[in-house]
Amino acid sequence: MNELIPLMVIVPLMAALLISAFSRFNTVTKIFALVVAICLPIIPLASNYGLHYFGGYEPILDNVTNAVYHPAITYSFTFLQQVFIAMVGLLTFLVVFIYLTKYRKVSGPYLFLLFLGTAAVTAMLLTDDIFHMFVFFEILALAQVGIVAASSINYSYEMALKYMILGSIGSPMMLLGIGFLLAMTGTVNVTDIAAAVHNGLINVTSPVFLMSLALIFFGWLYASGLPPFHTIKSGIYSKAEPHGAALLQSFTVISMISIVLIMFRIYSTLPIFEVLIVFFSILAMILGVSMALTQTDFRRMIGFLAVGELGFIGLGIGLGTQFSITAGLFQALNEIMITALLFIGFGAIVNATNEVDTRKLGGLLAYHPKVSLMLLIGGLAMAGVPPLSGFQSKLMLVQASLSCGFPEISILAIMVSIATFVVFVKTYYSMFLKPKPNDLEVENKEVPRAMIFAMGILLIIIILLGIFPDIVINGISNFVGGIL
Repeated sequence: MNELIPLMVIVPLMAALLISAFSRFNTVTKIFALVVAICLPIIPLASNYGLHYFGGYEPILDNVTNAVYHPAITYSFTFLQQVFIAMVGLLTFLVVFIYLTKYRKVSGPYLFLLFLGTAAVTAMLLTDDIFHMFVFFEILALAQVGIVAASSINYSYEMALKYMILGSIGSPMMLLGIGFLLAMTGTVNVTDIAAAVHNGLINVTSPVFLMSLALIFFGWLYASGLPPFHTIKSGIYSKAEPHGAALLQSFTVISMISIVLIMFRIYSTLPIFEVLIVFFSILAMILGVSMALTQTDFRRMIGFLAVGELGFIGLGIGLGTQFSITAGLFQALNEIMITALLFIGFGAIVNATNEVDTRKLGGLLAYHPKVSLMLLIGGLAMAGVPPLSGFQSKLMLVQASLSCGFPEISILAIMVSIATFVVFVKTYYSMFLKPKPNDLEVENKEVPRAMIFAMGILLIIIILLGIFPDIVINGISNFVGGIL
């Protein structure tokens, strides 16, 4: 067993607890948080692929049926987990770095929530135990509520409370669905459940099995922020600190793909499963970009665009082929980087102007050329403009739709991308190119260097993956081939 695998969860989890306990020592807390944040992207890159069985309980072979059972909580670490955990670790480092340089006196509870959320999504990606996944899904939901509530933005408490109330509905429904699976199979190990389903030991047309799909699918919609939860999801982005919103968005993407990959392994034999994913994904794409068009608060605009981009991820998963799922997961990776870049960049504008209404902004290109240039490239990447990484993943999704015999979905994806481009250009013009309003004060307010540094790092990765997409596509494709 590779002992570094559980450290990906243990390190941020223990860091969260220690920071919360000793946060009164401000300097020590800041140094410790920075050191841990630096380690987060390094640990997955230094780990070997493989499985880790907690408690040392190896799989058991039934000599009668030749079936293999997994009595222990199992962590599976492949290229997919490596690239996503490293990316989330890098983003956590950038967010922590921005936070530590912004405030002289740091908040122990806030740093606790950042590291706790990182530990939770890492565990969700690694685990092969559906109940273990649910436990960390609940921890992640509480961390997200706390990050929003801890921000200094107006009405953040109200938005956090709304999200928590909806979570009190979505989470129990998911747990009930998991309970149905446990009752039918006698296990919560995803590999064992999938084996029982594919070997015909479970009647996939039984009401109990179909009800488990409905309940878990509803919980997935809540976790992902797909309709009908798209409004509340974009709302929590707009009521969090910009760097916090960047991390919240990555948490959403990771929880989305973690849960849907588990569902895919269990329910892929049901034709209705892929239809449901494609339907809600297309709905998210249309509603996300449509509602973004009407926004004057650029934080809310980015939030709705982020929801629309989630639809592209779900579309790739729902089409169900190796190529389409690879495209969807590559889109998920791009979504994490691009949307984080936009949240941090627009947050820099808030820091410089104390204004979020695009109608009251203008002429910022002359004052913040670096930020404006990086935001422009980030927006073009989200819209799928070549040669950036967003273009590569969306091109793959269009090709996947065509190869599956759905040219109308390809046309829709292209139209949504064009609409995304229009939304961003409209917002960009309002903020940077139109004449500056006389009452807008920006002369003496500089953008923090930490924000520019974070944007630069993300931008380099976006450009590199746009030019050399095979760096990640081949590894993701191999992973997808292993679960089909």
